[in-house]
Amino acid sequence: MARVVRFHELGGPEVLKIDTLDLPPPGPGEISIDVRALGLNRAEALFRAGQYLEQPTLPSRIGYEAAGIVRAVGPGVSGFAPGDAVATIPGFFMSKYGVYADAAVVPAAITVKTPEFLSFTQAAAVWMQYMTAYGALIDIAGLTAADTVVIPAASSSVGIAAIQIARAVGATTIATTRTGAKRPALHALGAHHVIATDEQDVTGEILALTGNKGARVVFDPVAGPMVEKLAAATADQGIIVLYGLLSGAPTPFPLLAALGKGLTLRGYTLFEIVSNPARLASGKSYVLDGLSSGALNPVIARTFPFEEIVAAHRYLESNQQIGKIVVEVS
Repeated sequence: MARVVRFHELGGPEVLKIDTLDLPPPGPGEISIDVRALGLNRAEALFRAGQYLEQPTLPSRIGYEAAGIVRAVGPGVSGFAPGDAVATIPGFFMSKYGVYADAAVVPAAITVKTPEFLSFTQAAAVWMQYMTAYGALIDIAGLTAADTVVIPAASSSVGIAAIQIARAVGATTIATTRTGAKRPALHALGAHHVIATDEQDVTGEILALTGNKGARVVFDPVAGPMVEKLAAATADQGIIVLYGLLSGAPTPFPLLAALGKGLTLRGYTLFEIVSNPARLASGKSYVLDGLSSGALNPVIARTFPFEEIVAAHRYLESNQQIGKIVVEVS
């Protein structure tokens, strides 16, 4: 038996319930794991509310990121054995494989062994953020030391991952956040510059910081009306990677800027990387190398016990956190 978080109706954090279910044996290409920690993501809150790319089948499981110990391996699985410490990389349907549980069955293809120097709590805070940022900045944008990158919503776990990856490359980072309250923390986390979007002229600040050239890369989960201001501050032949819609508002296409500068505006999700075995392998190597060298270091905002999953989701939606929220499973 397993304790599994499910929701039987769409809604806020309060719809999350802990059910007791049978844990089936792993099938072909699957492994079962005893879960020790869960990483929370904004995508899961959207999924719970029925506002995500995947629509839930009720009652639905939920959750992308788990770290734990292999319990059993299914037919055809190689490279894993019972007792291995592992973590999941988001790349599956949550309704079927959601990992908010104390034990779960997951596809082996999106599972990775955890280095010995990472705790389960740390391991649950790695793969969504670093693979998402890697895919956009390295795989797609080809970020270099000569580049400036703008990182909206920079206090999120993915935003912090982007700062760390950009710093490792040698690029200049411009973090944005709504108010100046998080400015000191973002500087401490490695951002070269911080812009408070509710308090400053975003376009003017970016242009001033880049000598009026603009930033070549923008990595944006917010979208909405701000995209026009970002496009006005993007360099000729620059790229804006859009990977979310945190604003909730319609996103206008900045046609004049796109035409005049030859801009690329590109939608992106992590699944683009995870669904391609070669790109996934490259991403795994990049992240593991960065963790080993210390260039990548997951920042934990706060931890919650498994029984407080509702409170953890409320905190997720409060936007108070700087870094990753992790739920620890006893």
